[in-house]
Amino acid sequence: MNHLYKGKAKYILTWALALLFAAITLYASNYSFAPHYFHSNLTPATNTTNEKVTNNIIVDTPPVKKTRADSVILKDSLVVVTDTINFKTSKDSLDAPVDYHADDSMVLDVPTGKITLYGKENRVNYIDNELTAPQIEFDQKTSLVSAYLVKDSNGTPVSFPTFTQADFKSVSDSIKFDMKTGKGITKGTYTKQDEIFVYGRSIKKVDANVFYALDGRFTTCNYDTPHFAFVSKKIKFINKKMAFTGPVHPEIEGIPLPVITLPFGLFPLSQGRRSGIIAPTFTANEQLGLALEGIGYYKTFGDHWDAVARGTIYSYGGWTASLSPRYYKRYHYQGSFNINLQHFRDIDKSGGRNFNVTWSHSADTKSRPGVTFSANVNAGSSKFNESVPNSPQRNFQNTMNSSITYSKVWKDKPFNLTVSANHSQNTVSKLINLNLPDIGFNVNTLYPFRSKESVGDYKWYENLGVALNSNVKSLTYFYDTAANIGKQLIDKLQWGGSHNVPISLSLPPLGPLQIAPNVSYQEYWYQNRVEKKWNSTTKKIDTTISKGFYRANEMSFGLSGSTRIFGMIGFGKNSKVQAVRHEIRPSIGFSYHPDMNGKDHYTLQIDTTGKNYVRASIYDGNIFSAFGEGKSGAITFGIDNNIQMKVRSKKDTGEAAIKKVTLLDGFSINTSYNLLGDSFQLAPFSIQARTNLFDKINITASGTTMPYLTNSRGAFVDKLVWSKKPFSLGTLTSGNIAVQTSFKGGDKKEKLPVSQDPSQQQLNPSTGMPLDEYQQEASYINKNPAEFANFNIPWSLSFSYSLTYNRIPNADYSAYTGSVSQNVSFNGTLNLSPKWQLGGSGYYNITTKELGGVSLSISREMHCWQMAISLSPVGTRRFFNLSISPKSSILRDLKINRTRYFYDL
Repeated sequence: MNHLYKGKAKYILTWALALLFAAITLYASNYSFAPHYFHSNLTPATNTTNEKVTNNIIVDTPPVKKTRADSVILKDSLVVVTDTINFKTSKDSLDAPVDYHADDSMVLDVPTGKITLYGKENRVNYIDNELTAPQIEFDQKTSLVSAYLVKDSNGTPVSFPTFTQADFKSVSDSIKFDMKTGKGITKGTYTKQDEIFVYGRSIKKVDANVFYALDGRFTTCNYDTPHFAFVSKKIKFINKKMAFTGPVHPEIEGIPLPVITLPFGLFPLSQGRRSGIIAPTFTANEQLGLALEGIGYYKTFGDHWDAVARGTIYSYGGWTASLSPRYYKRYHYQGSFNINLQHFRDIDKSGGRNFNVTWSHSADTKSRPGVTFSANVNAGSSKFNESVPNSPQRNFQNTMNSSITYSKVWKDKPFNLTVSANHSQNTVSKLINLNLPDIGFNVNTLYPFRSKESVGDYKWYENLGVALNSNVKSLTYFYDTAANIGKQLIDKLQWGGSHNVPISLSLPPLGPLQIAPNVSYQEYWYQNRVEKKWNSTTKKIDTTISKGFYRANEMSFGLSGSTRIFGMIGFGKNSKVQAVRHEIRPSIGFSYHPDMNGKDHYTLQIDTTGKNYVRASIYDGNIFSAFGEGKSGAITFGIDNNIQMKVRSKKDTGEAAIKKVTLLDGFSINTSYNLLGDSFQLAPFSIQARTNLFDKINITASGTTMPYLTNSRGAFVDKLVWSKKPFSLGTLTSGNIAVQTSFKGGDKKEKLPVSQDPSQQQLNPSTGMPLDEYQQEASYINKNPAEFANFNIPWSLSFSYSLTYNRIPNADYSAYTGSVSQNVSFNGTLNLSPKWQLGGSGYYNITTKELGGVSLSISREMHCWQMAISLSPVGTRRFFNLSISPKSSILRDLKINRTRYFYDL
């Protein structure tokens, strides 16, 4: 019986399994399962969300709605295939995946729902938050992430927790962060805002841009224990914008200075341009009194304009004011104006009023291809430079120059046009010259015999080219001390024109010889016709000027040839000097021009003796000089030399061991001989030499000699000098020699500080505006070199010497006088210790035996601070300056400055 029941039970179980398999098969035909539809929980907590596993951290996958595309027809019946299981989203789910990495190991505590990462640099990334720490703990129930520092057996921290969110980054002892709200709190935290280092005993972050610090300090010193800081109990930071504090006081070397306590503090942290007040500095001037210098205001006007207004007030009643607007449009143009006013009252109540205007403008050539416009204007009162207080270098500048230029090049055309206006001013003579307009029109070389579609090489006649160079301009001048400037401008106005048509032909080389023929036509337009006569009654030269339109022309024909000759002397492979190579570049040419302007020249008596005469032209004194008289058939010849040697270096091997050393960059002599001249047929010799010895000493020299004898008055006579001095090149009429060198110790890659030219402004990459916020920065560097010392260079020395000679006739032509000018300038630095540097610079005029511009400086490196003392003990303008200031530019106005200037009247 029991056996019967067992048989029936086995039979029933078999049918039950069959029915279950059929049900599963039918269900599988209606629904498709895949492994990714299943999920697992890290904790036993009930979770009914649609989830997937990413690095063992559970994240939600939003439900997918069923569409018509999800239905298929099987065996003439509609079968719905569902690929989505809808779940309700859990309230504690996160908004994005969490990526993590553990250097050493990960511990998963399922009952508490916590994950702990161990290692030196564990990492967790969530949206834009990145956390790096030696120990990180994640609590799934609260969505809190905690990070802690870890110390080794010696108590030394292995690494610190680092938190980064957007452009905020901090290093802390411990961090707690809520991944849902984005809020967090840190302990012992360091962070940086632009150039400011911030520390807070406790920092609370409320969102991506705002955080609060308790017992905080901020400084520009990057040490953990800074040399100086500003300390406040509570600080609110708006990231990259502003910091607000309660009562704040400075702290130096950890010592608080509560005496200097402010009730609150506002500290701008924003980058780019922001309007605000410019802090002044206190200076003293012997003639003008105490001064509040440089107080002003900086104002922005949109993205393309800003302006700086500054002023200085003196205790004796004087003042200065300046307005400096600037403009910039990326890829189009940039420029700046500067208007300066001076109103001085000296100790004796006397003074003067002066002004100065500068304008610089440049256009981007890509904005208008083929068109350029630039301006560089510097003009004003002749006494402005010498009246600038506390600026010795500006006081010695006695020239001002301006230039405004517009140019256009026509696309696919051989034409180009240039229109300019120029100004030059001598502040000593008070003479102001104006050149406006100055128009130049040029036609590039045209080849009339070339076809538009040429095949193969050009025929020799197809290289015949014709060009045109035209220039028309006007000049005038006036003295700013004279009255009626407008009448001066009209009376002194001159104009003129020049046209040149060069014709050239490029012939193929004839072996080692290059031949080039040429033809040139020139024409000048003149405004004045000048005739001078000796007046025996007044015993003076009378001058008659006739105004009108006059022209003169000249033609010349030429043929030139040049070649190169090489010579070498070898000394053997084992010699240090491998070889010496000498290159000679001779050239010879022939030129001819007919006498087309002899009728415009005449003989003029110049003194009462009746024996001294000169040849003059009716076009003397015009803008363009008069053409010479007489026909000329001249042979021109010259020679240039270059000497180099190959030296084997003991430090290198192979091809790198052989180095070329230039002994003589060039030594040339050029002259010409007029075959058709009736006198002085041999032209003066032009001699030039240049070399750079050992890549250290740069030497350049040039001179002009006249190969003729002289009479008792020093004038040259038509007799060659070799008749009496066979080994002479003649009388030196002009010459100059310049020697420059510099040496420095330490790393050769280190560079000495160089002041920046204010006209060459760099651009801020974030704003596009000129980086130099104040035009006075460059001059400040020049006046205070000690504050910009490079302590990585143990010593440096630069030296320059120049000599100039000119043979000048006396005013009455009775004799000639040689004028010699010699100048020496030097500059050097010496590190007395790794933190102290001594510097000096000076200028000495050997001719006048005057010492000018000598300055001494001493600098002290103090990590985040710098101290500099500069003084000029000699000269007509002496000064003394003491400055102690932070290195950071954001605190450049927080400085101790003491300056005194002394003037010799």
